[in-house]
Amino acid sequence: MKAKQTSESIELGILLAISGGMMDAYSYIMRGEVFANAQTGNMLLFGVYLSEGKFAQALHYFCPILAFTLGILLSDMVRIKFGKKLHWRQTAVVIESIILFGVGWISLRNNLLANSLTSLACGIQVEAFRKIHGKGIATTMCIGNLRSATQNMCDFINKRNKKNLYAGLLYFGIITCFVTGAVIGNRCITIFAEKTIWISACILLAAFILMFIDREEQKKGEDEA
Repeated sequence: MKAKQTSESIELGILLAISGGMMDAYSYIMRGEVFANAQTGNMLLFGVYLSEGKFAQALHYFCPILAFTLGILLSDMVRIKFGKKLHWRQTAVVIESIILFGVGWISLRNNLLANSLTSLACGIQVEAFRKIHGKGIATTMCIGNLRSATQNMCDFINKRNKKNLYAGLLYFGIITCFVTGAVIGNRCITIFAEKTIWISACILLAAFILMFIDREEQKKGEDEA
C-alpha cells in the first residue's frame, strides 16, 4: 500500500519517529529533565513549581512550551509562504534540522535556550507531519498513537477487519520507533554528550532526501501511466 503523499510514507514516519524519540531523550537526560515533545509533562511541572513559588524553575518549563507553540506557528507560515516552490514540508524539516545543529553548539550552562530551541523544532515537526498512510499519527509523542493503536486492535478482535489490524500495527510500529529513538539517544549521550542532537538532525536530513527520492519515483510512475 502506497502513501497518497510522500510526507505520509511509512519510511518517512520511521525516520521522524526515531528522531522524535531522540529529541525527547536528549532534552530530558542531557538538558536538565525538560521534555522537548511531551508538553503535557512540561505544563504539569510548570504548574507545580509555580505553585511553590519557584519561578526560576517554572521558567525552565514554560519557555519550551512557548517555543513549541511558536514552532507550530512557524510551520504553518512555511506552508503558506513556501508551498509553491520546494515542498513546504521539506522546507520545514530543513529548518528543523538547522535548529538542532545549532542546539549542539550550545553550552550545558544554557540549557534553557537549548531546550527552547529543541521544542521549537518539535513544534515544527508535529505540525508539518500529522499523517502516515492517511492515518492521524504523531511522530513526536505517543499517547494519541497508543489510544488509536489499542482502539484499532480492539475493533479488529471484534469485527475481524484487516484494515483495523493494519492500522493498529502501524500505530504500534511508530511507537516502537519512537522508543528506539530514545534508546539510541540515551546510548549516544554517554559518548557524544550535548553533540548527540546532531544525530537527530542528520536523521531529519535523511528524511529530507527521502522525500526527494519518493517524489521522483512518484513522478516516474505517473509518466509511465
